[in-house]
Amino acid sequence: MRFGLFYELQLPRPWQPDSELRSVHETLEQIELADRLGYDFAWMVEHHFLEEYSHCSAPEVLLGAASQRTRRIRLGHGIMVLPQRFNHTARVAERIATLDLLSHGRVEFGSGESTTEAELGGFGVARGTKREEWLEALGAAARMFVEEPFAGHDGTFLSMPPRNVIPKPLQKPHPPLWTACIKRESLAAAAEKGLGALTFSFVEPEDARKWVGEYYAALESQACVPVGFSVNPQVAMTMYVMCDADDARARMRGLDGHRFFARSLAYYFGVGSPAPGRTDLATELGLDLSRPRGAESAPERLDGAFGAVGSPDKVREVLRRYEAAGVDQILLIAQSGRIRHEHICESMELFAREVMPEFHERHERLEREKMQRLRPAIEQALARRESPRRAAPGYRIPPTAGPKPPVPPGR
Repeated sequence: MRFGLFYELQLPRPWQPDSELRSVHETLEQIELADRLGYDFAWMVEHHFLEEYSHCSAPEVLLGAASQRTRRIRLGHGIMVLPQRFNHTARVAERIATLDLLSHGRVEFGSGESTTEAELGGFGVARGTKREEWLEALGAAARMFVEEPFAGHDGTFLSMPPRNVIPKPLQKPHPPLWTACIKRESLAAAAEKGLGALTFSFVEPEDARKWVGEYYAALESQACVPVGFSVNPQVAMTMYVMCDADDARARMRGLDGHRFFARSLAYYFGVGSPAPGRTDLATELGLDLSRPRGAESAPERLDGAFGAVGSPDKVREVLRRYEAAGVDQILLIAQSGRIRHEHICESMELFAREVMPEFHERHERLEREKMQRLRPAIEQALARRESPRRAAPGYRIPPTAGPKPPVPPGR
């Protein structure tokens, strides 16, 4: 398996004048450290208006900064929101391609449709059409990466005349494509579109085997018609992490922050009714973040979502079960609640030193065997996909209307 750090930029109240400043720069320091330690991915969400839960509203800016402080780690949008009122499709393609150039071809392009009322209502996106908006935009963005010029699009939600969308990404035909998956059936839907699955549900290892099996069965079926011009056969699943030589100390350092993440996630994505600028999540959720509880309030055995909170031996044991289930990548949530920056960095270092190596050693062989098995199905799926389009012969952009610009003297 490979390992990625997954960032929401959590920031529980009370806030200090420099709270957001510290959060942003500590995140960049952690990604820079991850690059040196050999982590494979750094993933940034795109969320808006979700106070305390996620202050990561401009991931393209953070990933651009990270691209200049790292050399190897892959930089992922997990995910960029594609309905037009969030992000116009041409701007999406331009930003992804620019980041791919800045990073020398290290971009992973995850996309989705958004879920919370805070975000959909804030941008005026209809819940009933958001999925169709995402899929139409993703198909058009894939064409913008490869068509020169982009032949134009006249759809339900996006209408755009032919334009050469520039720059083009370094990776050809485009960066790997992923999408967010919450429910079991959404993995098969991702596979049918040739997309990697960023699974943001917390799934037990034994259930993960079923989810992964259904994903690859769908990818190898006749129903697979890729949205893009390549297939990204990958399943990633999410876990909280706090690794420490002392199991009790790992729980003390990590569990309260991860509980805040879990409960604030449920609040914004379902049960909560926040008052913008006034809601105190810890109070609404009944959490006391001032006194760490750690081991005293946790079961003796941690598994599933919390399986990477503990000593290296215990973490390895749980991760082996996910590897056996066929999971390709674990998305590690290290930064949540009020977990201290120095504790996150210590955990990252121990995890990289004592947990990652055995999984990395097996990964290349397992990935090579998987791709050999999937190659015929991928070739057949790409053959079912429509080829890039061509703009109408002789098409030109009409002259600019309105006042003419002044001509400099002597010209």
